[in-house]
Amino acid sequence: MDSDDTNAALVARVRLGETKAFDQLVRRHLRLAHSVARSTLDNPDDADDVCQDAFIRALERIDDCRNPGRFGSWLLAIVRNTAHNRREHSRVRATLPLEEARSATSGDDPLAAVGRMQLRGQLREAIRQLTELQRRVLLLYDLEGWSHKEIAGELGISSGSSRVHLHVARKAMRKLLAGRVAPGTP
Repeated sequence: MDSDDTNAALVARVRLGETKAFDQLVRRHLRLAHSVARSTLDNPDDADDVCQDAFIRALERIDDCRNPGRFGSWLLAIVRNTAHNRREHSRVRATLPLEEARSATSGDDPLAAVGRMQLRGQLREAIRQLTELQRRVLLLYDLEGWSHKEIAGELGISSGSSRVHLHVARKAMRKLLAGRVAPGTP
């Protein structure tokens, strides 16, 4: 398969039944899709499941993709919606994780556990307030360990632009979290 195939050409080939073309789309967009899912969900396994579900949904609804050249954007909308639905489903069915139940009985400080939960929520909320590009760069660099060169290639920006977006995102996070960190958290 020619690695220079555009998204539009790959979508056209998928619509003709070529499974290898869809494999290429998956390889091309999986890392970013996973990053978007991780920005919404706490559990990496949930992000894996969301990506799998989103790609299946995209394949099933490939004919609904109105602008095949922007397949990536269309797919990421599916990923975001699937992740949001997963998060809401988990929230409704939330129970105390076994690890926290053990720590409560083992004498760990329950206030520290509450503080950590509050901090996680504050971090999630602060990340949601960043622009989409800032969020992607921040998560890819700090969470996934990508280099600026890799981020630039994935997002279609320069390495210098990636550095600037990371700097601005971190500065915004510090500002958004200033004074909001729960007391007693590490």
